[in-house]
Amino acid sequence: MKGFFVTGTDTNVGKTVLSALLVAALDAVYWKPIQTGDGESTDRAFVRLWAAPPEDRLLPECYCFDPPVSPHLAAREAGVRIALDSIRLPAAAAGRPWIVEGAGGVMVPLNERDLMLDLMRHLGLPVIVAARTSLGTINHTLLTLAALRGAQLEVRGVVLIGEENLENRCAIEHYGGVRAVGHIPFLEKINRAALLDVFVKHFDQNVFQ
Repeated sequence: MKGFFVTGTDTNVGKTVLSALLVAALDAVYWKPIQTGDGESTDRAFVRLWAAPPEDRLLPECYCFDPPVSPHLAAREAGVRIALDSIRLPAAAAGRPWIVEGAGGVMVPLNERDLMLDLMRHLGLPVIVAARTSLGTINHTLLTLAALRGAQLEVRGVVLIGEENLENRCAIEHYGGVRAVGHIPFLEKINRAALLDVFVKHFDQNVFQ
């Protein structure tokens, strides 16, 4: 099953924007198995708005909670336990790649034992890391890469999000032993056309074929 798992160095780093971009650029199927903080709107709704895919390429969540807190806490408050065995890639359109978006970062707990890393291993897709370009990103990104490799997950590359910072990019590539495979600059308006333009201008498209 081809596709990518999109994770991030932190919450609100830009995973959903990156996921929407890849859904638009790859004609992919979007799925966020675990959603928290859906009081106003789910990330699936944002991908629908930004990438404008056909509705059958937007799959429902396995777990969806209102509070904007860690999945393990949101589930506990709802009287639910998140079980990895219940999370399986649903049937999707033949030949379409998957874009699976995580919740928070790689060390986010899902229950009393499992972390987001365990879900990533469970699904077995190569990983794309969304990282900020701003101060602190080197530390956060290198820690994320170390955790992913410690879990023996395949890291396909890092996508930097924000104002371009060549020094931070070079440091991440050098010390992290990873390629920066894309950059998403600040976008005044996010829509399908803008995302596709970013993919053409700022991404190594060969990585995603």
